[in-house]
Amino acid sequence: MIPVAQLTISSVREGLKNKEFTAVELTRAALDFAAAENPKTNAYLLLCPERALAAAENVDRQLAAGEDPGPLGGVPIGVKDVILTKGVRTTCGSKMLENYIPPYDATAVERIEAAGGILIGKTNCDEFAMGSSNENSAYGPVRNPVAPDRVPGGSSGGSAAVVAQGTAVVSLGSDTGGSVRQPASFCGIVGVTPTYGRVSRYGLVAYASSLDHVAPFARNVRDAATVLEVMAGRDPLDSTCAAAPVPNYAAHLTGEVRGMKLGIPVEYMKHASGETAALINRSVTELEGLGCEVREISLPATDYAIATYYIICCAEASSNLARYDGVRYTGRSAKSDTLSGMYQNTRGEGFGAEVKRRIMLGTYVLSHGYYDAYYVKAQKVRALISKDFTRAFESLDAIIAPVSPFPAFRLGEKMSDPVEMYLSDIYTITGSLAGIPCMSVPCGTTGEGLPVGLQILCNHFDEQKMFRLADAFERR
Repeated sequence: MIPVAQLTISSVREGLKNKEFTAVELTRAALDFAAAENPKTNAYLLLCPERALAAAENVDRQLAAGEDPGPLGGVPIGVKDVILTKGVRTTCGSKMLENYIPPYDATAVERIEAAGGILIGKTNCDEFAMGSSNENSAYGPVRNPVAPDRVPGGSSGGSAAVVAQGTAVVSLGSDTGGSVRQPASFCGIVGVTPTYGRVSRYGLVAYASSLDHVAPFARNVRDAATVLEVMAGRDPLDSTCAAAPVPNYAAHLTGEVRGMKLGIPVEYMKHASGETAALINRSVTELEGLGCEVREISLPATDYAIATYYIICCAEASSNLARYDGVRYTGRSAKSDTLSGMYQNTRGEGFGAEVKRRIMLGTYVLSHGYYDAYYVKAQKVRALISKDFTRAFESLDAIIAPVSPFPAFRLGEKMSDPVEMYLSDIYTITGSLAGIPCMSVPCGTTGEGLPVGLQILCNHFDEQKMFRLADAFERR
């Protein structure tokens, strides 16, 4: 029996090389395991066995011919259901798109499959990636594999859960304000948000276009670095995708970080719960033991980050989601004979409560008389947040911080209080607003056995330094 739940990218490659299993055998095992385990978490919205097995057969043919199928050859991968997959339903966790079949693949998916990756299924998520707990999906909440009475984090909770559960070796999510790092922390795995523009957004269903990223989950730092290297690089189909060269990230995983200068922001520690703060402080001690220099720093604009983020992301969501009107590729309400009534009923029936809330907030801050007072001011504060990081990185190699003020909370615990829910993103949204690379790496568990992640933030396009620090910490 193939131990799917224990596999990494390197062990898959080694198993195929040593003929311990074929890619088809591994894919069948992964699909069977996912089907058996999914009722416990609701992490997959659908499995795609035909596509997966066809890709696996191609990997086996390449291996039989003595060819290298690629760095992800034979690796079972889950993909968040806001990332387009040609011929495979993509719902964005919404009733609005419950029957949508994309006519093309996202660039990230194309590159993953070209590298030999096996797409085994689409993962559940908060509707249109709007949420911090994965309780906003129209197809039911995802449960945390570590503690099934708790949330896996959001919005990429399904992608985090399949890796933590072991039904996929790695997965793709999307991160707008922490939607990869926070679920990674809650589920005890690695989650990476690359520099904005490092990975093409072509084929990622837009939520907030100036903040959205395609981003990987993995069980270890090396696997996350491998997936990012495959996806990254210039794409002419995305005008925001950077032409910056993509390093060989694995070559930087030396374990040596002596002399690195790290900062820990005082603003990030003041809201952290007792156990979370204790684990972060213990992580500081471990990093100092590796030879790093750690000192307190201040990022003063942090206190304005929540308000800034929710103004900007809701404004962009209001604009992006205007296209879901019942005319082109969505369902359509039959309850009205007028055009305006059709729009109103289609959007009223198709969108969930959180999506409606964010559309209304965004429409309000963009409306006449409020645009300058809210949206323009938020963009100015965003620039101040970015300047805080620019100044910090003049003397620092990286910043370390909690990912969330608390570990995974119980299902339903924060649903009645949106503001309290939004505060779970207080430590992740700053990096998103600045567009810098950030990641979560496990740093321990609470007394109840709940995982906690250490967040590492670096300067623009400095992912190799971020991975080097995370890898050395993971080894220790």
